[in-house]
Amino acid sequence: MIATRALVDALVRADDTVDAGELYAVAGTLGMTDQQVRLCVKRLVAEGRYTHEGRGRRALLRATAATANDAEFVHFAHRQDRGLEPWDGRWRFVAFAIPETARAARDSFRDALGHLGGAAVQGGLYVSPHDWDDLVDAEVARLGVGAGVTRLTSTDLRVGGEGDPRRLAGALWPLDEIAGRHRDLAALARATLDRLDGLTTVELLAAAVELTAAYTRAMEPDPLLPPELLPRPWPGTEARDLSARCLAALGDRADPGSMIRLFRRYAR
Repeated sequence: MIATRALVDALVRADDTVDAGELYAVAGTLGMTDQQVRLCVKRLVAEGRYTHEGRGRRALLRATAATANDAEFVHFAHRQDRGLEPWDGRWRFVAFAIPETARAARDSFRDALGHLGGAAVQGGLYVSPHDWDDLVDAEVARLGVGAGVTRLTSTDLRVGGEGDPRRLAGALWPLDEIAGRHRDLAALARATLDRLDGLTTVELLAAAVELTAAYTRAMEPDPLLPPELLPRPWPGTEARDLSARCLAALGDRADPGSMIRLFRRYAR
């Protein structure tokens, strides 16, 4: 199921605008009601993510800085797939001991480490194979928890006596679940490629939104581990390749006036 706000974000064009007529048309194709769209737009404007000009289907939404999308994680994934981001063999650890009096900040920091792809080794100790210092520093500063955070880099990690990096990755991260999401994404991309001919512009946009929603479901829980730590073959590589090819094909067939950023956002 696609969230209405995800639909709005997906239809942002290269000039940072969303055509309301196009938005309502694609929403209808995806089974959403006009009321859902109106309420969602109202919330997004209230949150400061968009400004609103005009009325009804002739309106224009304009994305603010709050909706800026950083596609670097997608480009990083594609670089890994091409062997351009080899692992340096180092594990980066973050340990935290944040008091109960700052429980909210502690919980937020723990969630942030997970969102950044870290895995819990044990209580208050997270690990990543990536150089994530700048990202961790930003969260430490945002939450004001620097006094309770310790960092360490090591080439030697053993958990329960296991020291093989690939087996450790399989034990620390839910790779089977992540692989399953990528297989679902690949299947959708293949099916979409098979039915491109004859689709209207609105149907092409709807297909692109459906594909990017599946892409997000697959990628959000993916820590983007280096290929050296993943099973071979890794389904994420094929899924990203198929998705990029499918979105490029959708973009080639769409009306040039309807070129939306997601056609380029997931490019290789």
